[in-house]
Amino acid sequence: MGARSGKDYLDGLTDDREVWLGGERIKDVANDPRTAGAATTLARLYDLQFDHPEKLLRLDPVSGEQVPVTHLIPRSAADLETRHDALACIAERTLGLMGRSPDYVNVTLAGFAGRPDVWGRDGNEEGTANLVAYQREAMLNDWALTHAIVNPTVDRSQPETAAGGGDIVVHKVADTSRGILVRGARALATLAPFADEMFVYPGYPLAEGDEKYAVIFAIPMSTPGLRLLCRDSYSSPCPADQPLSSRFDEQDAVVIFDDVEVPRERVFLDGNVDLYNRVMQRSGWTPNIMQQTTIRAVTKLQFAWELATRMAAAVNNSSPATTEMLGEIWTYLELTRSALLAAEAGAHEWGSGTWLPAEPPFAALRPTLPRWFPRVNEIIKVLGSHSLLATPAWSELDNAELRPLIDLYYQGANGLPAKDRIALFRLAWDFVGSSFGGRAELYERFYLGSSGRFLTLAQKMAARSSTFPLLGSVLEATER
Repeated sequence: MGARSGKDYLDGLTDDREVWLGGERIKDVANDPRTAGAATTLARLYDLQFDHPEKLLRLDPVSGEQVPVTHLIPRSAADLETRHDALACIAERTLGLMGRSPDYVNVTLAGFAGRPDVWGRDGNEEGTANLVAYQREAMLNDWALTHAIVNPTVDRSQPETAAGGGDIVVHKVADTSRGILVRGARALATLAPFADEMFVYPGYPLAEGDEKYAVIFAIPMSTPGLRLLCRDSYSSPCPADQPLSSRFDEQDAVVIFDDVEVPRERVFLDGNVDLYNRVMQRSGWTPNIMQQTTIRAVTKLQFAWELATRMAAAVNNSSPATTEMLGEIWTYLELTRSALLAAEAGAHEWGSGTWLPAEPPFAALRPTLPRWFPRVNEIIKVLGSHSLLATPAWSELDNAELRPLIDLYYQGANGLPAKDRIALFRLAWDFVGSSFGGRAELYERFYLGSSGRFLTLAQKMAARSSTFPLLGSVLEATER
């Protein structure tokens, strides 16, 4: 089929998927007011492919179909540059506010499929062939994929697999004539109500003896027994009052696998704990996916800096403290951009002919971004102060009695009309203070993993690769 239009995408949401929100099963994800905003935004991303085919589409030489660039398995530095341009085009359309736009898992899956040398070890040839075939199927059908890699938190004093007597974490229950039967739960599956397929792969390592939990697979969202329990909707029906919440609430869901049958051809790993633990570490997952997520971060930081700068100008706030805070946001933006450029400049072949960016710049950025984004939000809150709350609803501007008062008392500096100031500060509130903004901050804190954990891993990686030449030269001179 090749690249889909927005209409094709929305039509694909009409199936038997079991999506629960607020105790009610949603029958029509595309049109329910709690989910329609994000569904419409995603449909526009699909249409964007045809608005910018030179950036977002490429010709598949085997099928002859136009397919998304985000499914590209990079085979050269030039391929990574091509992918960069596509990812940037998508991030700009979402302002970097949708962390799980379909390109995220597209890139993940392409990276995995490009490393059969890792996946095919220890007798997993069939699973590897299934993975490579599935990646191609996802590309040719232009599916929107979600993933679920985090286990539910029950008792941190125990291994996750021990929770609930071992029944909570997703695990294989039995073999069937068609494949395997799985049971358990995963969280959080961002974008799950809007996806065509779910890809279940490792999030954290397993221990010896955890063979039944060592399963990697993919299934359609309409698979019987697959249930999505969504968090509260933060979507707003009023784009004027909440311009971000109304468009970008990508949802998060706990995914329950209630004896779900996975066809054999959709099983990519079954029971090999050692390989389960290795595929994330040795396939280049971090530099692969961090290209996508860093491009999104650059876009979001650019938006945050522009927003904060406009807020200061709206009230003519040029104090040294304000200028310093604006400069702080700008430094985060440029440091993130520089890390991205450095990683891409150091791209090299990682195995099986797959090219990925260099890892060290991303290893430094991965534990740092989760600290920068909350600080950016704090700066915007300080700059906005009470003005973030003192903004009337957009409907009040249409009130003939109130409008003259609003025009007088809500105007900004240097002749800024009240309606422009109101629009600016309502946008800022939606970015940092609404339910949507609070969820986004929490997402940025944790979606890349624990900062402490990845600072530790960064030090271990650096120590392994360093011969300590500077220290060695000093010690050698001292010994003489």
